[in-house]
Amino acid sequence: MTLIGWAQIALVLALVFLCAVPLGAYIARVVQGERTVLSPVLGPVERGFYGMAGVDASRGMGWLTYATALIVLQAVHFLILFLMLRFQDRLPFNPQDQSALSTQLAFNTAISFVTNTNWQAYVGETTMSYGSQMWGLTVHNFLSAATGIAAAVAITRAFVAGGVKELGNFWVDLTRITLYLLLPIVLVYTLFLIASGVPQTMAGYVDATTLEGAKQTIALGPVAFQEAIKMLGTNGGGFFNANSAHPFENPTALTNAVEIWSELVIPFALAVAFGHIVRDRRQGFALMWVMATLMICAIVACYAAEGAGNPLLTAAGIDPSMGNMEGKEVRFGTAMSSMFATTTTATSTGAVNAMHDSFTPLGGLIPLFLIQLGEVVPGGVGSGLYAILVFALLAVFVAGLMVGRTPEYLGKKVQAREIKLAMLAVLILPLCILSGTALCLVLPNGVSSLANAGPHGLSEMLYAFSSATGNNGSAFAGLTADTPLLDYGLGVCMLLGRFAFLVPVLAIAGSLAAKPKLLPSAGTFPTHGPLFIGLLIGVILILGGLQFLPALSLGPLAEHFSMLAGKTF
Repeated sequence: MTLIGWAQIALVLALVFLCAVPLGAYIARVVQGERTVLSPVLGPVERGFYGMAGVDASRGMGWLTYATALIVLQAVHFLILFLMLRFQDRLPFNPQDQSALSTQLAFNTAISFVTNTNWQAYVGETTMSYGSQMWGLTVHNFLSAATGIAAAVAITRAFVAGGVKELGNFWVDLTRITLYLLLPIVLVYTLFLIASGVPQTMAGYVDATTLEGAKQTIALGPVAFQEAIKMLGTNGGGFFNANSAHPFENPTALTNAVEIWSELVIPFALAVAFGHIVRDRRQGFALMWVMATLMICAIVACYAAEGAGNPLLTAAGIDPSMGNMEGKEVRFGTAMSSMFATTTTATSTGAVNAMHDSFTPLGGLIPLFLIQLGEVVPGGVGSGLYAILVFALLAVFVAGLMVGRTPEYLGKKVQAREIKLAMLAVLILPLCILSGTALCLVLPNGVSSLANAGPHGLSEMLYAFSSATGNNGSAFAGLTADTPLLDYGLGVCMLLGRFAFLVPVLAIAGSLAAKPKLLPSAGTFPTHGPLFIGLLIGVILILGGLQFLPALSLGPLAEHFSMLAGKTF
């Protein structure tokens, strides 16, 4: 670890928090339908879309109608993307004559992008046509990100008033978030990436002659626009197989810093927006402090593990002065590679600028555990906010049990129905992650996908199911994922991890919205101070630790002690 490394990390974090506060205020104005600086330009466009679609922007939806509209839209777009991938060889914008995807891979990929997971069991530059990348994957990067934010906004509205049955209009939320938030930032972001050397072209691949006289094919394509929404929308699906380690996706130290900034800024801004919408900014900042505290601790732990190096490599004669550089880009170094790995799993991004499979055991444990916590520190765009609100309800429930008082959160009584729905959402993670991992480790078709034996092999499979269920999309690179068992198995976990969590959350929102809003009393537990922040952090860590510590002990922790003993598998 170096002073320069810490300075780089601190600078990026400072820029994130500096931008998140005004952006959060702007998001609150957008989702509440208030006038913004972009309204004169985008207002007519927005109203034009409503007119063409027959949407009444003033008509609200109950939680069940809101959830139905959300799921039906995802189902339709899943079918469209699935068919696009199955028949991409017959569709235009395919200058490299890419073949159609198999049924199993098309299913896995379509589910992946619809659920904001962006798991890639394929090599992008050799598998996907330009049309599939643009009209399929990039469109879904916008759609899944906007859907997550819309769901977060819906549950936020449940705390604003009492005795209401409506959570807003899903179509209006989706339109406003895309038009006023995602699209403007992505357009500016794309221009920055193009100026930095990221290609945005419809030209075919280029053949070059190397210094040794060999022929090398250099893949190009419409990369910059997809790269921008991939990071900003915490999607993570790269145009190239090497993802953000590829010089055409992430060419410089500056683009690397901006990519880290872009995957963090909206999730933190949404916590600030929560405070604005519920008319108590302290509540939003309390959630942001919880997110920031856990994420910063994770960055420190990961950088410390990678900076300490790998004693096995040191014993082999490799210079340990730069830390563990296996699988990392020299232009990013240990510090920014560790930060990228941490932030991409603290959010639901899943993009990588280094291979997590090559991290030290403890360095790899940090990204894995962040996913297993439910990605609430700060989580994906939208999904992080509504997930941490579920944990907040559990935290006030625990506090209520301690003092023998009916728990309240922002003036809403938290009763048996909300806690049952919250636990239903939370328990879907260990159910899919642990059951899926166990099943694949006892089936020959699952074991044959592993590149490593022993604890690291367990970590590879555990990471895959954690990443799929947590809608992250990153992976320990040694796993061969394009098999029927994993394509379909991980696809089902992605589906459950997104919607089996989201639907109970919307049901909680509907239940809370219908309840009267109580005024604070002398016995009200304050949910904006250090005590609540500490309690919420404890609930998040205890739930994650109790559920996954045994599996982590058999995987990365066992591998760490084996490494210290000089033993390999």
